[in-house]
Parts: sequence; C-alpha cells; structure tokens
Amino acid sequence: MPVDHYENFPVASILLPKRLRPAVEAIYAFARSADDLADEGDAGPEERLAALNAYEAALARIEQGATDHQPMFERLAQVVREYQMPLKPLYELLSAFKQDVVVSRYQTFDALLDYCARSANPVGFMMLHLYGAADEQNVRDSDAICTALQLINFLQDVAIDLHKERIYIPLEDLNRYAISPAALDHASARPRWRSLMRFEVDRARKLMLSGAPLALRLPGRIGFELRMVVQGGLRILDAIEAAEYDVFLHRPKLSKRDWLGIFWSAVRMKKHLRTALRAA
Repeated sequence: MPVDHYENFPVASILLPKRLRPAVEAIYAFARSADDLADEGDAGPEERLAALNAYEAALARIEQGATDHQPMFERLAQVVREYQMPLKPLYELLSAFKQDVVVSRYQTFDALLDYCARSANPVGFMMLHLYGAADEQNVRDSDAICTALQLINFLQDVAIDLHKERIYIPLEDLNRYAISPAALDHASARPRWRSLMRFEVDRARKLMLSGAPLALRLPGRIGFELRMVVQGGLRILDAIEAAEYDVFLHRPKLSKRDWLGIFWSAVRMKKHLRTALRAA
C-alpha cells in the first residue's frame, strides 16, 4: 500500500461490512479491469482506447436504464440502482485510463493533480457514497488522501514507471532541480535527485495530513480502515526517506513488521496526527 491495480480498495478487508462487499467488489472489478486495458499486455494505443471506449458505452447503457448487460456491468448496474451511485466517478476513471494510454509526462504539478483527480479521487468518493458519508467536507478530505496516495505510489514506483517510459514527477520540478528526464537514474544526478525527492515527499506528506482528519471523523469500521490507509501511505514515505530517496536501488514496500506499526499508529492516530500536524 499504495500498490498497483487499485489494491487500496478494501475488497478483502475484515473491516469492510459484509453488506457492502458485493458493491465494493463490483466497483473494484470495473476499475481493475479498465486499468489493465490501459496498462497491461501487448495491445497498441488504438486497441486500448477502443476497449476503453467500449467500457464508456457500457456505462452509457447503464445510465439509459438498459438491462441486458455483460456480467461485470450487470453487477455494476445493480450497485448504481441499489445505492443511487452517480456514474460520473466511473467516467472519470475511464478518462484517466485513456490518458495513461497517450500521456507519459506531466509538465506541471497542476496537470498531475488534474490526473489524480480522475485516477484516484473517484475511488474515495464512491466509498464515501456507499457508506452514506459523501458530504462536502468529507469529500474534500477524501480527495486529499486519495491524491496523496497516488503521488506516494508515483514516488514509490519511479523506477518501474521509467522502465515503461513514463515519468510522473512533474517536469517543472525536474527542471527546478536541474535533472534531465533522460538522466533520472544516473549516478551523477543522485545528489540533486535526493533534494528533489525530499521536496516531493514533503509535499505528499502535507497533503496526506491535510485530509487525515477524515479518518478520525468517520465512525466504526470505515474510520479504522481509513486510518490504516493513511498510516500505510505515511509509512511508505518514511521508507523512502530511510532509503535516502534512492528508489532505483530499493523500492520501498511494507513488511509484516511495518503492518504491526501501522496498526498501532492507527489505534493511536489522534495523538500521532496532532504531533505530525505540528511538525508539518
């Protein structure tokens, strides 16, 4: 956590109420399969875009009230009907996946935030909607958490993305620290890279902490689930710092020992959050 393929969906979590599992599983299946269409296998850009367009057409049929859907979309249609789920977040996800097919660089941080607003934030909104907690303040904090998780994932996976010829560090930031996109993994750039990553990590942490009060406001299982998610993201940032920002040599990931620490941090999050906010 954060990891690929929308694993931040709590599909297997014991904290997820049983009544919501079919809905979460249906949304997860849609998001993961669409993400795979954009990013996995050997298909060319035109074929990927055509497949994602077909997903958009299937959403449109749900919106129009059609009943003869393929199984995955029938399950999704049931969620839309039962929970009066808006379709906009699903369309936004598809928009981001299409962008993945044709965009591999982001000039500015604002452009990257726009991508995150469609690739990550809809997930948080849909979870809040299922819990009946999607008010304005909650959605705002959820957006901050989801975008922070996406940014943390990008920092965690710089080397993996570079192998795919993708760079999710804003080019304006690379330019500010005098790092050429072609030299990200060069030893000669390491001192400047550490300074850049320190800046990116600090920015992601502040964004995460700005949304973290949501995890304390939400009651019961959803609140504790979200506290675990927040603490997991923060722990990844700690791991990046501990590796001296060299994500090329060592991809930060969470161990079983980390998860024990995350659990206790989630239990004590009110106190820890107060301390972290003072330090931020």
